[in-house]
Amino acid sequence: MVSGHSELVVSLDIGTSKVRIIIGEINNGAINIIGVGQAHSEGIKKGAIVDIDQTVHAIREAVEHAERMVGVSIHEVFVGITGNHIELHETHGVVAVSSDDREIREDDILRVIQAAKVVAIPPDREIIEVVPKEYIVDGQGSIKDPRGMIGVRLEMEGTIVSGSKTVVHNIVRCVEKASLRVAGIFLQPLAASSVALSKDDKNMGVALVDIGAGSTTIGVFEQGQLVETTVIGIGGDHITNDIALGLRTNTEAAERTKTKHGCALIDDASDDVKFKVTRIGSEVEKQFTQVDLATIIEPRAAEIFQIVEDTIYKLGFGDELAGGLVLTGGSVSMPGMLELAKEELDMPVRVAIPDYIGVRDPAYTTGVGLIQYALLRMERKPVKVGSTAKSAPKPSPVKQAKDGPGLIDKVKNWFSEFI
Repeated sequence: MVSGHSELVVSLDIGTSKVRIIIGEINNGAINIIGVGQAHSEGIKKGAIVDIDQTVHAIREAVEHAERMVGVSIHEVFVGITGNHIELHETHGVVAVSSDDREIREDDILRVIQAAKVVAIPPDREIIEVVPKEYIVDGQGSIKDPRGMIGVRLEMEGTIVSGSKTVVHNIVRCVEKASLRVAGIFLQPLAASSVALSKDDKNMGVALVDIGAGSTTIGVFEQGQLVETTVIGIGGDHITNDIALGLRTNTEAAERTKTKHGCALIDDASDDVKFKVTRIGSEVEKQFTQVDLATIIEPRAAEIFQIVEDTIYKLGFGDELAGGLVLTGGSVSMPGMLELAKEELDMPVRVAIPDYIGVRDPAYTTGVGLIQYALLRMERKPVKVGSTAKSAPKPSPVKQAKDGPGLIDKVKNWFSEFI
């Protein structure tokens, strides 16, 4: 929630080495991203908090950057969560339709979802969300939205997403210590899929691979549902460390060099692209070419793709994924990454890139997806992702509808039932 502005939703993507805040404005069913902020952090490893103070400091810094960009105050965020502590379980809920006229209404759907959460789980785990797969009305299945239908018995087949109570509570604690309220917590692969994957992708079978800085998150979708998720501890930071070692420079200089001159495929690199770096232990700058840099990057990037492929096969998929792999995350924006992936992976590969503020960058897929996914879960209908110009005007002041609560209030009301 953002004070002084209407129809604004904010997401918080806590990565392994970067924290990102994204502010989305909702106009006529379209999401326009009007503000972003990010900060470096080493407070999270593989989705778990390892340093609360560092994480809180990074959240505050990212919030300040986003607030300055748009000129607003941020108080409430939707938070993404991932990690190998996440588990998926099938669930089933049954309720009787409550209205006298037997018409299925919103409260019936809320009750059947709540009924599906009544399952025995270990005391150290917490239910993050319940994702409906289908509804069944008086024995008739394959219903996506039963509202308005007539029936006596309403059932729901879905998936329970649970996580470590310690991990979840520590993430919430970090957000609250940064003076923010948690509007909702969502699984990152599900959130990212709302902008990175089409309905056909999910039905055919596809693996969404988010290559972040410190880790890579894999989400496998089949028959329209997330069926498996895991995190592997390798990502773009490993490429940066290789560059630092190979060029004998510090990590900060290596990251700048990777961002500005990096190329993941030696054959696509150019000897004409030259740059200098200051070597550790001396003030002398040494000149290198993009080919020198690609010689360092390609082996590590190829290793990442090989580990991804091995992990997918170990999960029991691979040949079954007709949709292949969809890559996203900041690391895949490097020139040559897609081409290298196509060489290394024995399956179709493409890159998913959302539009935001007129710029196309896969680093923001999860952040934009969190906004999209929160609205989808609340409204249960598609929301169109749009883009705005870099010099987007400030949003108009809050205007509350005369006949009911505004979008932010509806989000808050919806989450009060389930979070």
